[in-house]
Amino acid sequence: MADNKAILTINGQQIELPVLSGTKGQDVIDVRTLGQHGYFTYDPGFLATGSCESEITFIDGGNGVLLHRGYPIAELATQADYLEVCYLLMHGEAPTSEQYKEYVNTIKRHTMVHEGIEFFFRGFKRDAHPMAMLCGTVGALSSFYHRDLDITDPEQRIRSANRLVAKLPTIAAMCYKYTIGQPFVSPKNNLSYSENFLNMMFSVPAEDYEINPAVARAMDKIFTLHADHEQNASTSTVRLAGSSGANPYACIAAGIASLWGPAHGGANEACLNMLEEIGSVDRIDEYVAKAKDKADPFRLMGFGHRVYKNFDPRAKVMRETCHEVLESLGIQDPLLDVAMRLEQIALEDEYFISKKLYPNVDFYSGIILKAIGIPTNMFTVIFALSRTVGWISHWNEMLSQPGAKIGRPRQLYKGEEQRTFNPIEK
Repeated sequence: MADNKAILTINGQQIELPVLSGTKGQDVIDVRTLGQHGYFTYDPGFLATGSCESEITFIDGGNGVLLHRGYPIAELATQADYLEVCYLLMHGEAPTSEQYKEYVNTIKRHTMVHEGIEFFFRGFKRDAHPMAMLCGTVGALSSFYHRDLDITDPEQRIRSANRLVAKLPTIAAMCYKYTIGQPFVSPKNNLSYSENFLNMMFSVPAEDYEINPAVARAMDKIFTLHADHEQNASTSTVRLAGSSGANPYACIAAGIASLWGPAHGGANEACLNMLEEIGSVDRIDEYVAKAKDKADPFRLMGFGHRVYKNFDPRAKVMRETCHEVLESLGIQDPLLDVAMRLEQIALEDEYFISKKLYPNVDFYSGIILKAIGIPTNMFTVIFALSRTVGWISHWNEMLSQPGAKIGRPRQLYKGEEQRTFNPIEK
């Protein structure tokens, strides 16, 4: 029981509620007993509600802090690769050299998908959105591993987690290949995680595909910087689905569906659409003026962040990587010219500086993916691929905690009072 208590007074009745403290961040008022007194809290969007206890990720949006298991995201993105971060998120500690080697080998053993998965894809239209294919195919994975779905068994949970981390790049690349009518490419386990994904995306049987090291590094950083982001909409969806006892593949499919929303996972896609709307550098001043005009509905996408009120700690790493990729590829693209000019304005213009509308991670990742040659409808698929390890880590953590209960939010009912129903003939 917490030493600190909040006293809530309602109609002269005093209700004591424990105040709980975490390692970092705000204290929380434990309102679990409030229902016994005939009241519930009201918090649309759960913006001031702690829904769980977690040890995985901490965000301080006001100070631009993002920690995974206590490690700053910038250190992880520059000093570790994605699979090291996956191990860290899942197991709580960074791997030793031996643990890392064993983990990488485990992931590589699971990169193949069952041949039957190809028949799932043949049921989709060629012009289906890749996220529709990803969501349906991941949900269907449980039909291939139905003997390994005991969520009360920690070993089975870890095996499921490893399968998901391993197979998401393969399935994501299959989504892309299917939409463009090219044959699927099997994984190559002599390649790194990011190299393997790029090879499955862009290689064709008729010729060898040469992987650009700068592009592979950038892809790995994109995966790392999107690996987890605390209790966002999709992670909360995974937890809520998991609280019912649903299998891990169904839970991750639910997370993918939530991420698909344009207010959540579609930010870098929206950023590219904005660049296409602007079209050329000579129209930037016009659109910047529109963005500054409160009466104009136009908004610059990829600047500022809902959570990070100062700066996005992921953006600095992504900015350096973005410029490295553009320099390495030497691409001449009018949209990339627009993006670079917008970046310069955002970093120098007093309006943007005063409102802290700095380019965020979605701005830079969208530019990188565009430069690599990945179409915009695949951006959210890559986000889902990256975030799967975060989702499954939270799912596993929730099921590891004693006394986990099915999620059951309450409501403020504003409908009709009880009334009598008349049969239709009357």
